[in-house]
Parts: sequence; structure tokens; C-alpha cells
Amino acid sequence: MTATFLTGPATELDEVIVPLSPPIEVFGGQAAALQVTDQFHRGKQILGRFERSGLIGFKVAAKGRRLRVKVSLAVDSISVPGWHLDSQVQAAQFLPRLIQVRAQGRLRQCVLLKGGSGIKSAQAAFDLLPEEVPDDGLVCVEALDIAEGGGISEEVREAVTGSVMQGGTAGLRIDSVAFSLPPEPKPARHGEDLDGARCELLSLISSGGLANLNRRGARTLRHGLFVVNPVPAGVFGSGGRLTIRLGSRADTSTGRPGPDRALMRRAWRRAGGEARRLRHVAREAFCTAAPAVARVMSVQDGGLAMPTRSTVGNALELDLPAPVGSPVLVFVTPRQGAVPTLVSADWTP
Repeated sequence: MTATFLTGPATELDEVIVPLSPPIEVFGGQAAALQVTDQFHRGKQILGRFERSGLIGFKVAAKGRRLRVKVSLAVDSISVPGWHLDSQVQAAQFLPRLIQVRAQGRLRQCVLLKGGSGIKSAQAAFDLLPEEVPDDGLVCVEALDIAEGGGISEEVREAVTGSVMQGGTAGLRIDSVAFSLPPEPKPARHGEDLDGARCELLSLISSGGLANLNRRGARTLRHGLFVVNPVPAGVFGSGGRLTIRLGSRADTSTGRPGPDRALMRRAWRRAGGEARRLRHVAREAFCTAAPAVARVMSVQDGGLAMPTRSTVGNALELDLPAPVGSPVLVFVTPRQGAVPTLVSADWTP
């Protein structure tokens, strides 16, 4: 007969939880190290979905080291208010979601995710200092709607009211969470630049989420705002200055007429789209197609002084310090009949 000896208040029925040892990525909600959930429904092929704003907590063996955390978020056709009640409302009918990603109780980044028939993905990436991880190794990641929680400027909340969806965390997916040890920082090269899609993939700029993670090029800004995030040390956009280049393209969208719409009505809408395209071509010919920046706001502190702006042809270049302690919202005003685009960002460390 073999005797089992347990120390402390544990019993023979207690399960021994092995903490996650970085580098590791968790893809399923049944992982034993996922110790705490609040307003969260565990999944199998994904970590799970939030019913509303809540948190998840992992047991991680940080061992007194800096910890890099990457959270993969997504919305899809099921990510609608009342998703858990089998709502049949289509996600495309909703405004975009502006979501806070917090860890250990502190705001790290914000993501903007738009609805639609496909999946829109975003990533939040941040570092936890050794003193931020307790002795028990519990790392808590929260997802909150922009209207909830403390430490958010009321001016910002008023500014986005009506532009973003209320209760934006309902049905929000967390596909995976990765824990790693930050690599040694490489010497930064002056004048580095990334296109709009790469900026979004690296979580520096969030403008609605990516349907294709391999996409390259400009990103459309149909909702009139985007987020510039503080990013981990040693990553493109950490400290220094950013020059964000905005362009525009003709808005030729005509919607999707229902089957009961008359053929003449559809032809009229198509003609309107072509007219808008031709007007935009004329603006580009005269170099007057650049969008305008209306406001720049810190999510935590509210309104900021307007940064330096310059128009180069049909592009607007916005020069601002890279965010360090709080995400920054940039509100963009399009030209009539045009859609603003995020073309690229240049970084000077």
C-alpha cells in the first residue's frame, strides 16, 4: 500500500495544476491552466466567448521574468448582443465595437472591431513586468466595453457615443492567448515604415480588424476613427515618433438592394456610385482628395493638442509621439463621396 502525503490545506481530491511555461499558446477553453473565468463561456476550438465584459485568468510560471502576452480577439456573424439567446440579428447591422484590453487591472490596449458576415480578427500585445505577476502566477486578462470600468476619460466616452456599439463585448471571441519571454531588443533602424494592414496585425493601429491576416496594403476607415496603441518595448512603434499617412478612395458603395427593388432604382444607385468615383478622380487630379483629422484624444486623459499635419498630394501625414501609457483615438473626416484609408506609418525611434 502506498501512502500519499499532501501539504497545506489540499486534499486527495484536489487536482494539481501545472502552470503554463512560456513560450506557449493556449487555443482551447478546456486547458487546466485557465483557472478563472468571469462572464466567459469556454470553447473547444477557441478559448471561448464573452457573454459581456469579463475576464479570464491563467496560471503562468513567469519565474520573476518580464512576460509578453498576445491576445487574439475576433468577431463573427454570431458575435451580436444576445448571441447566447440564439439571436438571429446579423452582425453587419451593428456599429463597430471599441474594446478595452486590460491585464492585472490596468488598461493595455484598445481594439476596434467591425461586424460583418466574415470573421474580423485583431491582436492585443503587451508586456507584464516581473512585479505585476503575483507569486501564485495568476495572470488575468479582461475585455471591457469602452463605456465600462474606471480610468477612462468621460470626454472620450461622450465622443464615441453613437459611433460604436453599446455592450461591444457581447459574443466577443478570444481565439487564443500566447505567453512568451520578450526577445532581446534589436537596434532600431531610423525611418522604418509599415503599411496599414501590417500596423493592424502588430496591434499598433486598430481600424476595424482584419479578415485576412496575410493581407498587405492600405486599410479603409469607414467608421471615422482608429486607435493608436502603446506597444511592447523593442516593437515597431514603441517610443519615439510616428508619422501616419492617410489617403482616400472613392466611395462607390451602393448597398445591396432587396429582391423587391425596381430595376430602375438599382440602375440609379449604380449611376450615383459611378458619379462619386468620377468626382473623386477629379479631386485626385487637383490633389484635393486628402482626408482631414478632426480630433485626437487619449483614452485615459481626453483631448490632446492637435499634432502636426501636412498634406502631400492626396495624402495627409499626421506626426505624433508614439503612445506610451494610453491608447489614442484619432477621428478622421472624409471628403464628400470618399472613404479615408490608412496607408502606412513611419517610425522614428
